[in-house]
Amino acid sequence: MSTFQAPKGTYDLTPPDSAKYLAVREAISAPLRNSGYGYIETPGFEDVNLFARGVGESTDIVTKEMYTLTTKGGSELALRPEGTASVLRAALEANLHKAGNLPVKLWYSGSYYRYERPQKGRYRHFSQVGAEAIGAEDPVLDAELIILADQAYRSLGLREFRILLNSLGDKECRPVYREALQGFLRDLDLDEETRRRIEINPLRVLDDKRAEVQKQLVGAPKLRDYLCDACKAYHEEVRELLNAASVVYEDDEKLVRGLDYYTRTTFEFVHDGLGSQSAVGGGGRYDGLSEMIGGPALPSVGWALGVDRTVLALEAEGIELDIPATTSVYAVPLGEEARRTLFGVVTELRRGGIAADFAFGGRGLKGAMKSANRSGARLTVVAGERDLADGVVQLKDMESGEQTAVPLPEVVEAVRARLDR
Repeated sequence: MSTFQAPKGTYDLTPPDSAKYLAVREAISAPLRNSGYGYIETPGFEDVNLFARGVGESTDIVTKEMYTLTTKGGSELALRPEGTASVLRAALEANLHKAGNLPVKLWYSGSYYRYERPQKGRYRHFSQVGAEAIGAEDPVLDAELIILADQAYRSLGLREFRILLNSLGDKECRPVYREALQGFLRDLDLDEETRRRIEINPLRVLDDKRAEVQKQLVGAPKLRDYLCDACKAYHEEVRELLNAASVVYEDDEKLVRGLDYYTRTTFEFVHDGLGSQSAVGGGGRYDGLSEMIGGPALPSVGWALGVDRTVLALEAEGIELDIPATTSVYAVPLGEEARRTLFGVVTELRRGGIAADFAFGGRGLKGAMKSANRSGARLTVVAGERDLADGVVQLKDMESGEQTAVPLPEVVEAVRARLDR
């Protein structure tokens, strides 16, 4: 056993399980690529203030969960705990918003880091696929993103997830609600840290998962009662668009989400088969984030879906993804001359776009055929000295057991014809 192990709260992705994660990433990103979203990739670490300003200084992410470091030059950096702030920073830096085609529609996939108490479904290193539509205030855009996420989950076969939907108001109506909520919360029996949060962002108190806090929140002012007419109309249009698309959702007036930058539309995807860590993804509108990090006014909306939790959701529903074998053809040489010849055949197959592998290490026929079987290959190409003297190789169908002698120059076309059947 190795001296070293993966850090606590992290995991390694190894075959064959890693193929499932790749399939999930592909399924989540496919509807985005089909809807005008371009791929973006950002560094794994950023200026710590990008997250302090954007995510919010009162959030658990910033106060408790960020991995921070000081460089030799004295810069304060943080491993990215979420994707939106980084993507928006990159879009602003590249002036994508000035190209004249708003919204800027971007998708991304990567690893994120939070120092949390590890448990099933909650890791210190985790993977997400995200999407952001930057620079347009349009309920159709909000609905589009929710529909695309719903489409992605359904393409994987998931059925037991729920979509929670709410509106958090905007800079016109939320301050009035904030003041009313603060007045209510100040009279409760809360710890000092929570009281501090009341003054910075009282909506975050509503997101507190502790039973002793939730019990005291009964009778708290409801945000829906404070929404201005514009926010009410905006939210109603999002709901109507989802209804028209036959996307089922639940109105959840307590849904806040854990980041300070959300305005108006907010939503969460939950799966009840995951226990306490039931959220598999979520997002919302963040119209003021660009200004928070020093950019121009760019109303935007986006989401991030957890790859790890989506895999757990698939397992909870007993869904096995149809993942094709990584190898179509496996070459088994018998003897040194066959080894050189069949390696050339494998190279030619690969150049022709056919997934091929090779029995390395000079194993005997029995051991090599076991490896061929484990690879999942549909065909094996076997050759010994007698075959090469006759100018042929043996092409064996691993399902039927049928074996045919094929002239060496015709191997690639014979393989392609068999695979196309």
